[in-house]
This record gives sequence, structure tokens and C-alpha cells, in this order.
Amino acid sequence: MTGDDAQRRCLLLFTKPAHPGRVKTRLIGELSANQAAAIHAAFLGDVGERLATGRFHLRTSWALSDGEEVPRDLATAGGDHVAQAPGDLGDRLYAGLATAAKQFSTVGAVGSDHPELDAETVDDAFQQLEDGADAVFGPTVDGGYYLIGLRREAVRREIFAGVPWSTPSVLEASLDRCQKLGLEVALLPQGHDIDFAEDLHQLAARLRADETSCPRTRALLTQWGWLASIERAEH
Repeated sequence: MTGDDAQRRCLLLFTKPAHPGRVKTRLIGELSANQAAAIHAAFLGDVGERLATGRFHLRTSWALSDGEEVPRDLATAGGDHVAQAPGDLGDRLYAGLATAAKQFSTVGAVGSDHPELDAETVDDAFQQLEDGADAVFGPTVDGGYYLIGLRREAVRREIFAGVPWSTPSVLEASLDRCQKLGLEVALLPQGHDIDFAEDLHQLAARLRADETSCPRTRALLTQWGWLASIERAEH
């Protein structure tokens, strides 16, 4: 990260503490609650380590219960740590981005359920904003997005209000709002959410082919026998 880039660009990494029964709940059944919490922590560690090398300031934004203190996760120790605002996801995204935009000219947000996300993709998103786009989205295969980036002037509450979160219409609704606001939008390559068991199996298959990617996640899936089962299926 260069000094100039860090002064212009801020990425919010939205996440939660890894408490069993509170994180990756849609994986519970395929995994136990403790395993779901462990995979969440592995995702956060892997993506945090990747993003720490980017040409932007990294701010970890935690969804906390009342009275819960902001954690200090070692994987993202190079940035700062804040608590998310109250409200639904749209409220929290808007509040976090608007606060960051008071200090940085370009801002973005990602979630911690994308362990394969690399700093180069985020750098490209910020570059597109600096090249003239008002907003940039990283679409996911399920109709959502894994990244949103905005120029300071484009941080508008209307982008996030009334979006049907956790549905296949998230990206479509967000793009519609940007169009109505007259914002120029750029799109990144399509990526993957890891929300359901099928997503985790697909991730395991990708990690089976790439022995260097996502070491914490890969170690857990290996420990649980997921990569070995893929190897047996291939043969």
C-alpha cells in the first residue's frame, strides 16, 4: 500500500465475530455450529491477509451485539477496526461508506464470505472510480454483489434504501437505483459468495486445484476430509 493510495482509498471489510450459531448459519446442517464459526474465522483470516497487501486503507467493520467490544483480528491488524451502525444491511453499508467518505475520496465495501477475493481486484475497482466511474460493483453468480465502490460524491442513501437483501435481485435493484441517480457504473468480473453447502463444496473443488490459495480455509476443509472426498470422486 502506498501512502498516496491509502489517503485516497478506503475499503470496509464487513464481518462478524466468529461466534457459533451467529455466523454462516446457512451452512449449519452440513456443518456443526462450531464448524460454521471456524470456517467463518478462516474466511476472515484468508481474505484479511490478502486485502492487507492492497493499495488502499483497510477498515474492518464489525457487526456487534449490544455491549460487545470491537475485536482486534490479527489478520487485518494493518488497518483500523470499527463497529457497524445499527439497521439493516443497507443502513449499515451507507453509514460505513458515508463516514469513510468524509476522509477518503473513494470508498468501497466487501464481505468476509469471499476468501478468494484478492487485493488486485479491489485495486482495479478503485482505479475504475479514479478513471471516471461513479460506482463499481462486483457481481456474484447468485444475483448479489461481492464489492461495491463509490466516489465520495456518489455516496447516496438512495443506493441502499429498500434493496431486497439476500435475494437474487440485489444487484439488479442496486443498478436500477444508480441509473435513476444518473451514476456511471462499472462492473468487475463475476465472483462467488460462500453461503450454502453447495457453495462450500464448489470452493473445496477450486482449492483442490490450487494448493496455495486460502491456506486457513484449505487447512480446515482438509482436516474435515472435504478435499479428500473430492479427490476420491474424481477417480
